[in-house]
Amino acid sequence: MQTINRFLYGPTPEERVRAWQGKLRAETRQLDKEMRQLEAATAKVRVTVRQLAAKGDLKSARILAKEVVRSNKQKDRLSVSKARLGSIGTQLQQQLAMAKVTGSLQKSTEIMKLSNSLIKLPQISQTMREMSMEMTKAGIMEEMLEDTLQMDEDEEIEEEADAEVDKVLFELTNGKLGQAGAVGTELPTPEDQLEDEEAERVMEEARKQLNGLLSG
Repeated sequence: MQTINRFLYGPTPEERVRAWQGKLRAETRQLDKEMRQLEAATAKVRVTVRQLAAKGDLKSARILAKEVVRSNKQKDRLSVSKARLGSIGTQLQQQLAMAKVTGSLQKSTEIMKLSNSLIKLPQISQTMREMSMEMTKAGIMEEMLEDTLQMDEDEEIEEEADAEVDKVLFELTNGKLGQAGAVGTELPTPEDQLEDEEAERVMEEARKQLNGLLSG
């Protein structure tokens, strides 16, 4: 009888919620993994920034410091997204409790708002799109407008770059660097400064490693 009902009416509310919660847990584990990888890569880039700054290659140090800024922002986004996944899980658990009384899942504006925000994160966008469509069919969400699904351009990095980079360089060089307008005089170029080609190679290796995670 249960098999016939599932064929005619689809999964039960409890089965739907359990399946969604399983996907949420899987995505949470993936975000945890990415945050650990990003932290490890960022730590290596910080070491390179210190080395370049100590050798007087401030141009390369500043470029890599911007990558550190980008990395920090990405870690913040991943952390917030992880918390939102947890919130959806809690909301679904409440839905399940209500379904046992009412016999069906109820519409939730909170789940819809959280899902909309998570769709914008590339790492979990596909899973959240699929879940959103399933939740729409189940009556939890309304159909989302196409413009809601558009990726937002992150302009904050450029707008805040100089101030953030100065802060990062100040921290990474124990206060020896800072103030974007005075970069040329903060540290004199030592005679044993890295050759341009070597500095470029070191910088590009660090950037590629970090960008591989940031664009994942």
